[in-house]
Parts: sequence; structure tokens; C-alpha cells
Amino acid sequence: MYQKIVAPLDGSELAECVLPHVEAVGKGCEVRDVILIRVIEPLEIPTRGGMAFSKDDRHQMQAEQRSEAEKYLKQVAARLKEKGLIVRSEILEGKAPEAIAEYTKKNEVDLIVLATHGRSGLSRWYWGSVADRILRSVCVPVLMVRAPGCFPGI
Repeated sequence: MYQKIVAPLDGSELAECVLPHVEAVGKGCEVRDVILIRVIEPLEIPTRGGMAFSKDDRHQMQAEQRSEAEKYLKQVAARLKEKGLIVRSEILEGKAPEAIAEYTKKNEVDLIVLATHGRSGLSRWYWGSVADRILRSVCVPVLMVRAPGCFPGI
């Protein structure tokens, strides 16, 4: 049923709460490809008093972000490989919901497994919901895993 699963990760423990689900679906469905994704969003650095970062500084910061993301995904992939899954990782650039939706479409992904804070009401309006925007912008099943310790209606 599911041959290609995508698990977007942002480096947080919250995002990693999906890993047991990825493992269970991966093994249960004999998935041939688990793809861990990390999205590097564009740098939006406010300036104060005309002080700004140079183009070289921005390039250096983005290179550091990419390097950290690669290291992180490599570690997580190794843990899943130890459990018998076929895993690879991808680093995308852009706004997370749009980048993940575009990747999903272009790469014929069968399932997205992602974490959600489970916010609602004002906190959801204020913070937004990456998970909700992904859910509404893709045509494949999305397994949303609520973060441990979340409270409904918050």
C-alpha cells in the first residue's frame, strides 16, 4: 500500500515523536523508501539601525544550517536503518509547507507522517499550523501524530 513515506523533521524532539509510527508503518507495509526531510527556510533577519548582514554572511549562515541539517538527518536515518528500514534523507529549501507539498507531488510519495502540536483556537491562529497547511496542500494520506503531552483545545 505505502511504498514511499516522507517524514518531515525540524530537529526537535516533538518532530521525532513520529519515528515509532514511521517504523511501524515501514515494517508493516514493507515500505521500500523512507525519506526524512528537513526544510531550511529562507533567512529573515531583521535589521536595526541600518545594520545588516552581508551577502557572504548570509551565505555562511545558510551553509551552516545545511551542514547541521545533514548531520542531524544522518543520525536519525542511522537509527531507523538499525531497525531494518531503507532510509534516505533530503534537505529542501523554502517555506516548509510549500516545499514539502512540492516534494511530495514531484516524487510520488504515498504517505506523509508528521508531528503536530495539536494547537487550536487563538494559539493556532497566532502560531499558524505547518501540519494543517501541509494536510490541505497535498493529495496523499497524511498521518498526523500529536506531540506527547499535548492538551486538546489549547
